Amino acid sequence: MTDLKNNAHYFDVSFARLSSPDEHYNGIEFEDCQFSDCDFSASKFQKCKFTNCIFENCNLSLVDFSNSKLFGLKFQDSKLVGVDWTKAIWAVYHSDFELVFKRCILNDSSFFGLTLNELVFEECKLHDVDFRGGDFLGSTMTYSDFRNSLFMRTNFQGVDFSESTAYAIDVLENNVKKAKFSRYEALNLLESLGVELVD
Repeated sequence: MTDLKNNAHYFDVSFARLSSPDEHYNGIEFEDCQFSDCDFSASKFQKCKFTNCIFENCNLSLVDFSNSKLFGLKFQDSKLVGVDWTKAIWAVYHSDFELVFKRCILNDSSFFGLTLNELVFEECKLHDVDFRGGDFLGSTMTYSDFRNSLFMRTNFQGVDFSESTAYAIDVLENNVKKAKFSRYEALNLLESLGVELVD
């Protein structure tokens, strides 16, 4: 498969080494598809639908998912820099969209105000990501780097942050009830309380 057609429906199709940067797609449905070594950087997927798809070694930086529906997606070893996830359609009657990111780079992305329960980040780089006002109840965010990311009025209840680093979460501004943190990194949480630690 070398090109994509607007308003088409692809079921159980494998796309390999597809290079389509800066393309504009509309009304396409992808179901149980796999994308390997594809470049969709700065492309627009408007009014599209992705269901139970896998992306491996793909470049989706600056991709635009405006008015698209995303469910059951797994991203592995992929680059998703500068993606505004708020542009997609997230049904209000649903809370877990089964999104998984493993060994991905998501710097400068936005999850502002989204409800994405049980979201998974494993070994990801999440620099300067906006999580403000979001609900990520029961998510897994392990072995990841959250340097300079934004957290305010965010629900991290029951979230597993084990082995993650560089987060600056104000425990008075965010819900971290029953969340898990590595012992050493958890000391950063005390900074928001104005607590000084001495040896």
